[in-house]
Parts: sequence; C-alpha cells; structure tokens
Amino acid sequence: MTQTSVDNVVAADIAANVAQTTNLSVAANVANLAVSTQIQSEVPQSADASISKPQIIQPTTQSRSITSYVVKDGDTVASVAAQFGVSTDTIKWANNLTADTLTPGSTLQVLPVDGVLYTVKDGDTVASIATKYNVDQSRLVLYNDLDLSGLTANSKIILPGAILPDTERPGYVAPRTTSYSSNVASGSVQYGQYSGAAVGNKYSYGYCTWYVYNRRSEMGMPIGSYWGNASSWAYAARSAGFLVDHTPSYGAIMQNGGGLGHVAVVENVAANGDVTVSEMNNGAYGGWGVKDTRTISAGQAAVYTFIH
Repeated sequence: MTQTSVDNVVAADIAANVAQTTNLSVAANVANLAVSTQIQSEVPQSADASISKPQIIQPTTQSRSITSYVVKDGDTVASVAAQFGVSTDTIKWANNLTADTLTPGSTLQVLPVDGVLYTVKDGDTVASIATKYNVDQSRLVLYNDLDLSGLTANSKIILPGAILPDTERPGYVAPRTTSYSSNVASGSVQYGQYSGAAVGNKYSYGYCTWYVYNRRSEMGMPIGSYWGNASSWAYAARSAGFLVDHTPSYGAIMQNGGGLGHVAVVENVAANGDVTVSEMNNGAYGGWGVKDTRTISAGQAAVYTFIH
C-alpha cells in the first residue's frame, strides 16, 4: 500500500496557507487538498502500517489576523492600502471611511486580504452570508476556522474576496420618495414621484430599469448595473447567477420581454396568488418618471418571468 509521506502533508499545509494569505482564487481548492492529505496521513494504510508525523512546521494564523495601524502624518487610504497589499475599498469598508484623507493618530483596522470585515448577526448562517456577499462557503469556513467554532452573534469574521453591497457602503443615502394616491377605472393604483439614484445606478432616470435598480438596493437585494434594456434582464441575471423562474416572491423582479421589455418589483404575494408590484414608466399608469404600485391577478402573474 502507498503511504502519504510527512513531506506531502507539510507541503500541502504550506500551499494552503500561502493560497489563503495571498487571496488566490484557488485557495478553497488548495485548502481542501490540504485537509484531504492530512486525513490520509492520519489513517493507517494497512493493518500493520502507520505513519509517523513529527510536527516539523506548524501553519501560522498570524497572516489571517487583523492589524491595528496608527495613522502617521502624510498617510492616505491609498498609501496604507499599498503598504499592506490590499485594496483601498477594503480599508474604507473596514473603517467606515468615505474619503481618502486620514487623521494622524487615528487607528485603522487593516484586513490581511481584500474583502469585508463582517459582524455576525442573530440568524446568520454560513450559507446566507456566502450568498449575500458572493463568497465561497468552503473558503469562508476555512479562513475563519468556523469548522471548529461555528458562527457566534456579534463576533467579527473576514469575508475574503467579498464585495460590499452598495446599500452597506460608507456614505450610502437611500433614495427619497414622495407619493400621492389616485383611483382609476381598473382599481386603486398608487402613483408617486421618485428621485435620488442609489449608488451604482447606471440606468437612465425615469425608466423602469432605473427604478428597479433603486428599489432592489433599498431592499438590500442589489443587482447588476449593466443588464441593458429590460428585455434582456432575465438572460443577464441568469448569467450572473440569479435564480430565474416563473414563481413570484417578495423582492423578485417581474420581467417581460418583447421590444425594450419592462421590469417591476414584487412588493407582496397574497394568499390567493395575486401579486402587488411597484414600477416606473408604465404607460398605462403615469408613464415616464412616475412610480406606481398596482396589483395583478395570479393568472396574469403566471405569464411573467421572475428574477430572484
């Protein structure tokens, strides 16, 4: 039988540590290989064979620690980021900074890799955090040793490679709305004016795409800034990893194709299947630049596509 050598175990451990420290895209794969190699080394390969594993090198966790850095005269976010080999966004997000200037004598939290410093909340799971911040679950667990400790509310963990949603970035200001009501022949429809673009909104003001990007940001469900006209949103969303189906749910984007298409946001799904949506630039309910809220029947909703 072939034995796993001590050299292989050590080499795998070193490779995993280096991959995690340098934020390589293959870090999760390398870490999994290290774990497998370690497991193989601990299991006798035959009834009369075992392996001796002297502790030649202990993998260090120092490289995964958050550094407290005291700002010096002349420091900027960019210079500190360059000094520690991380992005300026990583510095800003971890310290709630909206500008590149720094105050001498203040203390910064500097992450060891690009990503997000996250405070665990009640009800969080590894899956929910990984999904919201687009982080590989295995890497999230391994980087924070969650296989040993699990998640603890109010504890801080590092989300390597994560991107902070626009709605959680320092300085974010939610869009402002004003509204008024009007009864129309087809039922009660809420109309309103809507102003103030969410951070990252690249769509043209007054159109349904602009409104849906804003509304999803308000809901904490950010979407892409470059999905094109509404008619192409289902395809773009599916390519970006979003679930696309024909089942309405709160916060889902209701979409139809044809021409430029149209998109709206699901605000409520009633017990009988009726769907309430909010939207902008519906020609039948105010047109360009006007937000309306309306309810459609379950039968009508069934013909639409929904992006989750």
